Amino acid sequence: MSHLHGTTASRSRKRLVVVLILTCTMMLAEVLGGLWSGSLVLLADAGHMLSDAFAIGLALFAIWFAARPSPPHHTYGYYRAEILAAVANAVLLGLVTFFVIREAIVRLRTPTPVDPIPVLLIGSLGLIVNIIGVRLLHADARGSLNVRGAYLEVLADMLGSFGVVVSAVLYMAFGWVRADPVLSLAIAVFIVPRIWLLLREATDVLMETAPRSLDIDEIRRVMLAQKGVTAVHDLHVWTITSGRVCLSAHVVTTRGTDRDRVLLRINRQLSEGFGLDHTTLQVEGEDHESIDGRPCDPCAPAETHAAREARRSSSSRDP
Repeated sequence: MSHLHGTTASRSRKRLVVVLILTCTMMLAEVLGGLWSGSLVLLADAGHMLSDAFAIGLALFAIWFAARPSPPHHTYGYYRAEILAAVANAVLLGLVTFFVIREAIVRLRTPTPVDPIPVLLIGSLGLIVNIIGVRLLHADARGSLNVRGAYLEVLADMLGSFGVVVSAVLYMAFGWVRADPVLSLAIAVFIVPRIWLLLREATDVLMETAPRSLDIDEIRRVMLAQKGVTAVHDLHVWTITSGRVCLSAHVVTTRGTDRDRVLLRINRQLSEGFGLDHTTLQVEGEDHESIDGRPCDPCAPAETHAAREARRSSSSRDP
């Protein structure tokens, strides 16, 4: 799985570099066009392009950082760097969307006329560049929260460029100066739910929540269905980074059960049925005892260290 993750990261890195170059080039063109035409629309979109460049650069840095050799105490490496970058990009995109909404409301109250010709030409070029960026990142955005954050930035800017083009056309055809703020608000309504979904998924990873696509009860049932298995406890499923899901559990078996065979069957079921290849399973007999010598109860909640020490202290004082 680590080889697959590395291959995906390498492909994503190359595509992000291409999109970053296109974005920076287009940003400079919009700044020059905005200064030439006096268009606040183009200057605002150039600001959005600047946030795109930052988001893409952050995603590239996270991919590079995650691939670095890690010291011994970082047992999972730096994979979580990509998730942190996704959170940062979601927050950045949320801030940009907030300022777009605020500016749109101001322009609805006080419309500002612009020279539509350079706005239309540069907006069309920006739309083409952003369409290329969206197409390059679309596939990798499905499997990586880090890339998805950058993808949403480029998608938002593509919609913004589309709004620039449509507003210029409407201004030229009908003299409707409020077209730009109206379209900006519509784009914001489209983007905000996607920001929330990205932030929720990234937060789930940081909180070590089981992936929503996995049915934990079904995983437990499949494990219990194996011959010789009587109980499953301490079952944990969590995500290290996009595409790297881990599972650990204690499996209780009947006396005389071939534990190696049980492990083999369970791991095969988890891999084929749920795509779980990074598993840690501890197989125990029904007479298994915990560290303090008491029989292990699979259904009982785990006893904390403090509670265990308090119970021992109480026992030592009894006559």
